[in-house]
Amino acid sequence: MLVLHTYFRSSAAYRVRIALELKGLAYQSVPVHLLRDGGEQHAAAFAALNPAELVPVLVDGDVTLSQSLPIIEYLDERHPAPPLLPADATGRARVRALAQAIACEIHPLNNLRVMQYLETTLGVAVEARRAWYAHWISLGFKTVEAMLQQSSGQYCHGDTPTLADCCLVPQLYNAERFHVALDAYPLVRRIGEACRQLPAFQRAAPEVQADAA
Repeated sequence: MLVLHTYFRSSAAYRVRIALELKGLAYQSVPVHLLRDGGEQHAAAFAALNPAELVPVLVDGDVTLSQSLPIIEYLDERHPAPPLLPADATGRARVRALAQAIACEIHPLNNLRVMQYLETTLGVAVEARRAWYAHWISLGFKTVEAMLQQSSGQYCHGDTPTLADCCLVPQLYNAERFHVALDAYPLVRRIGEACRQLPAFQRAAPEVQADAA
């Protein structure tokens, strides 16, 4: 069975959970608490799985993978139905661009370790950290909203969820959790809501995970 090392609020792990659920793949969830005891991701046993000390990590037999986007593409290649990337090269490039606009441009600047560094090393006050968080999400969603204007269909690309939707919903969850204003991004909100109506997205949601607290 597939084993996913995850944390319920991790955006990157959330993406992989969505992909697993969309594909109907059974997996064992192994929680890695990112805050308890200074962060369980820093323990030697977990660092042996992923030297970057980040979730998610997917174990498939003797294969161990890190980084959410390669994990999802691995799953898509090993289990092609339903596909999370379009059949045509242009469509695949567009979906990857949307996914990376979120996973590579927005998320890294608001990752837990970045926020902890701002707090503990640089001594940035709470309100300033919140402003930092909101700035980078808003700037990123401005780009994503413009990219989505080229879309047609119910989801980020067409009428079935793709890798892009796997990335969009967790970032939307984070924005809402930190009360970032989203009125300027109607397509982001509409597509996010359409995704959340699907059982696969509901099963992957942070609040229903075994380690939710």
